[in-house]
Amino acid sequence: MMLHTFTTLGCPELDLDGAIALAARHGMHTLELRTLNESTDLPAWFHAHYVTPAGFAAHLRDKNFKICALDTSFKLIGHNDVDRAQLIRFVQWAEAAEIPWLRVFDGGRTADAGELAQAADTLKWWREMRYKNAWAVDFLVETIDSIVTSTALKALFARAPDVKILWDTHHTWKKGGEAPLVTWKTLRKNVIHLHVKDSVSVPSPNGTHPYTFVMPGDGDFPMAELINAVKTDKFNGVLSLEWERMWHPYLPELDKALYHAKQKLWW
Repeated sequence: MMLHTFTTLGCPELDLDGAIALAARHGMHTLELRTLNESTDLPAWFHAHYVTPAGFAAHLRDKNFKICALDTSFKLIGHNDVDRAQLIRFVQWAEAAEIPWLRVFDGGRTADAGELAQAADTLKWWREMRYKNAWAVDFLVETIDSIVTSTALKALFARAPDVKILWDTHHTWKKGGEAPLVTWKTLRKNVIHLHVKDSVSVPSPNGTHPYTFVMPGDGDFPMAELINAVKTDKFNGVLSLEWERMWHPYLPELDKALYHAKQKLWW
């Protein structure tokens, strides 16, 4: 069964308990963590509040709540040793709390042969680290930088057929200029998690995008087609509202967006 949730990018002011309470209020049983109390340094936040990974895991058990992914800033393409060290800080927290995925970005700018080779090398490094340390947590690669279209995805899959994907559906549609149904046919066997949002083709108030995010169901994103496709293929992963209030404070509160999505029967 498909799970609905949201990324805490949409409620950056909340702590973990506040985000859990918001999810529970909307009938959700899992969370995607990106920010807590305005911080994206989740390992530091966990340490400050729970001291140890075991303490963090115990707190989640007490709340009877699961985390579906920890969102990092790591990029397959264009990272360095410091970035790898920062990434590894997430692992012990994920392992203790049985969180299955670390979100990483694809990275890069062109998705040319050199960039794709680097992505494949990074995935090989990660597989070797997982095997050596017997880690359960794995990468979830978000389509956001250079690997956003079917052409780029096919080239990545040729080098790393088993890579798991977090598909930013809106980004592929807007940045990649590709209809979601086209992309879905390419990545449906690899996709674990979807980000969804809505927009209109008007420059954003803060000038960062040539479009403006709007309440779910009030924009131009072809959500009905996407939902029909994933349901037809019996997708049983995660459908996550990426309400980017952390980066776009002009957006209304996430609570209002979730209620609006429900009223619109959007997802």
